Amino acid sequence: MSEKTGAYTSEAVLDRILTLEVVRVTERAAVAAARLRGRGDEKAADQAAVDAMRRELNRLPIDGTVVIGEGERDEAPMLYIGEEVGTKQGPKVDIALDPLEGTTICAKNLPNSLAVLALAEGGSLLNAPDVYMEKIAVGPGYPPGLVDLDTPPAEMMAAVAKAKGCAIREVTACILDRPRHAKLIEEVRATGAAIRLIGDGDIAGVIHTTNPEETGIDIYMGIGGAPEGVLAAAALRCIGGQMQGRLVINKEEQRVRAEKMGVTDVNKKYAMEEMASGDVYFAATGVTDGNLLQGVRFGRETIGTHTVVMRSSTKTVRWIKATHANLEKFRLD
Repeated sequence: MSEKTGAYTSEAVLDRILTLEVVRVTERAAVAAARLRGRGDEKAADQAAVDAMRRELNRLPIDGTVVIGEGERDEAPMLYIGEEVGTKQGPKVDIALDPLEGTTICAKNLPNSLAVLALAEGGSLLNAPDVYMEKIAVGPGYPPGLVDLDTPPAEMMAAVAKAKGCAIREVTACILDRPRHAKLIEEVRATGAAIRLIGDGDIAGVIHTTNPEETGIDIYMGIGGAPEGVLAAAALRCIGGQMQGRLVINKEEQRVRAEKMGVTDVNKKYAMEEMASGDVYFAATGVTDGNLLQGVRFGRETIGTHTVVMRSSTKTVRWIKATHANLEKFRLD
């Protein structure tokens, strides 16, 4: 806060949000969901994560508005788009969240389910409707302008291989395993490149491109949820990388909803910086084990969590392995 004006400066807006406070939000959601992993009940796990995340968000010293949430207002009691959270005693911030990224993954106890949250200065996150989005992303270290949604897959694979300094057969693309991607998968495989198919969790899929030596993934391609696209862009803003997204609008009602949320050009290709601008915090806690994070560990007297928290203005990435002995804080009431 400025001593002269009493106003929050751009830099101070997110300084007001301590890193550990953000981490606590995703930790609580992850633990709540993890209690139900492998039980086959997607809705129950998602609701548990939502309730825990909402409760913790409302303890933060922020005047927050959910711009990427669990759906429209009439879908309450989920964390809906437009919901206001926080104590109202701090700065105005945009919030993008997915209390349980990969509900099916959690229900089946498969890899890479996460609790995810991004905070940014008010007006900094794309207020995307809950529709599909075309996405393409790579991690840091590539020349600017490498990825483009309109570049044919064969040319894209060749460009990544050239920029990486390797043969195309050494490039791996991550794609959601969906019938809509049959043609894309065929075209990528025809180049000789490998494909890592994932059943769910495309936020993790995008983040995996930032560390190909560890994850084996060089590029993310395909169509997934628009809200997840904004969250992924927030993460890349913090780590570094490139991403483009374009809304998939097939119905008039989707067009109307998009326009109500301020989208003037439904065919626009959004750069990463347009989906998540300004200073951004991003945090994710593992629910199930994955390439990026370990899942929640339940001990007899402790709970273990593994979280990554990042900030775009400083490009700081912190990995936090926590052991919680005070189990009262994870109570559901």
